[in-house]
Amino acid sequence: MLRRRGFVAITAGDAGQLGRTDAEQLAYATQREMAMPTHNRDDFEQLARQYIDAGRNHSGILIAVRRRPHEIARRVVALLDQMTADEMDNQLLYI
Repeated sequence: MLRRRGFVAITAGDAGQLGRTDAEQLAYATQREMAMPTHNRDDFEQLARQYIDAGRNHSGILIAVRRRPHEIARRVVALLDQMTADEMDNQLLYI
């Protein structure tokens, strides 16, 4: 759904990142200036704090409650339609 709307979207599997730690996943997304969607609220809230404390930037973290994939994609598209990539920098957003 994201790709059909013209957004660049890759999965951990697409990127060869399966089995990597949360920190590695976020670093991978950050290096590519991509927001990171996740269900893992606890770990990614902590990582966001670590980035802030270290003066590091990330490209956005989207925390989603477990829902059907189509519903999550719909929420992500709604968010992306409202915000620019620059506006997502260092944001921890709940969808």
